[in-house]
Amino acid sequence: MADPTTNSHTLLLSAAALGLANHAYLHRYEPRTAHYPLLCLLLQPLLLLAPPFLYTLHSVLATTGVFFTTLALSTALYRLSPWHPLAHVPGPPLAKLSKLWGVRLQMSGARHLVLKHLHERYGDVVRIGPNEVSIATADAVKSVLGSGGLQKGQYYDVFGDESLGTASLIGLRGDTHAARRRIWNRGMSTASLRGFESTLSSRVRGLRDRLDDFAHKETPVDVSQWLMYFTADFMGDMAFGGGFELMRNGKDVDGTFSVIKMGVKVSSLMAQIPWIVPTVNLLPAVQSVRQFARQSAKRRMAAGPKGDKDLWYHLMDEEGHEKIKPTVPEVVLDGVLAIVAGSDTSAMTLSTFVWCMLTHPDVYARVQAEVDAVYPDRDGDALFEAERHDDLPFLTASLQETLRLYPPVPTGGARRVPAGPPRVIAGTHFPAGTQVVLPSYVVQRSPAHFFPGPETFAPARWLPSGAGADAGGVVDGAAFLAFSAGAANCAGKRLAWRELLMAASMLVRRYEMRWAAGLETEGEAWVDTMHDFYVTHAGRLMVQLRMRA
Repeated sequence: MADPTTNSHTLLLSAAALGLANHAYLHRYEPRTAHYPLLCLLLQPLLLLAPPFLYTLHSVLATTGVFFTTLALSTALYRLSPWHPLAHVPGPPLAKLSKLWGVRLQMSGARHLVLKHLHERYGDVVRIGPNEVSIATADAVKSVLGSGGLQKGQYYDVFGDESLGTASLIGLRGDTHAARRRIWNRGMSTASLRGFESTLSSRVRGLRDRLDDFAHKETPVDVSQWLMYFTADFMGDMAFGGGFELMRNGKDVDGTFSVIKMGVKVSSLMAQIPWIVPTVNLLPAVQSVRQFARQSAKRRMAAGPKGDKDLWYHLMDEEGHEKIKPTVPEVVLDGVLAIVAGSDTSAMTLSTFVWCMLTHPDVYARVQAEVDAVYPDRDGDALFEAERHDDLPFLTASLQETLRLYPPVPTGGARRVPAGPPRVIAGTHFPAGTQVVLPSYVVQRSPAHFFPGPETFAPARWLPSGAGADAGGVVDGAAFLAFSAGAANCAGKRLAWRELLMAASMLVRRYEMRWAAGLETEGEAWVDTMHDFYVTHAGRLMVQLRMRA
């Protein structure tokens, strides 16, 4: 009979060797899902105990412990070693060790603030994961986001749906993205935007009516909440021909929109560890969002072509431009994307614009004077038309400065260096597989790109040469990433600008805004409640409205 001690030593050595082998395999073939790799990891050390007499509690614990300890130590030592391909990139040791550092950071909502601090400490290039870096210089924009740049990385896998066999526009890559983007571009053409104007105007009037109620009653209002209701209703109209009616009801009656917002937060966490996506997709909350999307799609298809063409009309190619028509699942996912990307971002930008006006009264007065001159009649129809938007340069500059300092997508997702030779980005070599982040919040506050006063709200910096002489200095347009850049930039940028200008003009022209009595300190500190969950979330913004003449 074999010596039990010898058997024990052999078993533990085998477990250690198996742990090293798994590290080598997982390093070369990174898993895309969690189910089977996790099951394999749990079963492997037990298979070493094939002889029945070895199945004791002690042997199971010892073998499993050695296996996982070896795997963890081997992985940790390699990631911190000088032999790692990103060893030349500085960064916090915990970030180099595990993506759990990134998960914890994302859960805190302070990712944009921490990345800014890290770049101030380490420089333009910082390692923020075992195979992930953050680059905070406009020199990298073309290399990462431009033509011939990097494809979308694993971060964007959360925007797909395996049960439907497709993804929304933001999750697509290469030729598939180009084909779908062509349809989106048609839906965002000048002619299409003119067709959307009546729907936008109707929703801005609806916002006016609800805010008028608060002004007449002299009741403080959470402006951020009502701006979210407005943008959600508008994008619901665009994506599915309606569906929310949050402004009419004054609340999210069935909770669907709240679930969608929570889904964005959950997605931002999943994006840090995308192999968990298939598991999370089974959760009831995810299923409820899908059910809402399916029901909205059925209702829109039953309604047929509309007199006022909505975004669905174009995404579904109801005019028949495409040889291969988009599928219903593709359009459903793009509809949900439009609601999330179009409502959260616009509402947050408008809310932040209001905050910037109240904390910068000199700018507020100048914006008011400009809007009053363009729209002398507070109740006129012209206020709800886009025709005069080009006559509002300072309002436009104020919104752009709001987007610079407080981009609604503060850090965004990562791109991936493709297979092949290393890429040189911002003077640094990155091997294939490296995930690269360009955090707009950090880039847009860099003194190298916006000077003087990169942290100062100074709309005049965006005015044409000469008009902004009081701001002076540097304004690097390539560093403005609020709508991303390159072929995969924000498809709805032009629609967003119309929405922002029309809603902001109405707010400024119609109301005198000030902090709600007794809540001045809370209001001034509102930006401190901002959290980065892919799109920015923030607390209430209590404002007192008074009707203007």
